[in-house]
Amino acid sequence: MALCTIFRSGKKAETYLYLAQGQVFEDLPPELQEAFGEPCFVMTLNLSENRRLARADAMQVLEHFEKQGFFLQLPPDIPVEEEITHRFSGEGKMGSES
Repeated sequence: MALCTIFRSGKKAETYLYLAQGQVFEDLPPELQEAFGEPCFVMTLNLSENRRLARADAMQVLEHFEKQGFFLQLPPDIPVEEEITHRFSGEGKMGSES
């Protein structure tokens, strides 16, 4: 299990940075800091290999922690509108009006 802090990008929509415990934003490469923009705190999380994350694979995040101390989650490949349509397309609706 690894404690991490998650930040949202102040510049790029749907871009998140996971920092391993002990890492700080200022330790990241200057190019990444510039591209990411002002980090907006989201949450602190105990991350394990079995933890479900919305758009990242926990094992991949943990592997990046070991290699570089952080994981950068980029926006999904599909447009947000498409994802919203897919998520709310009727799958899992509680009922329908007739």
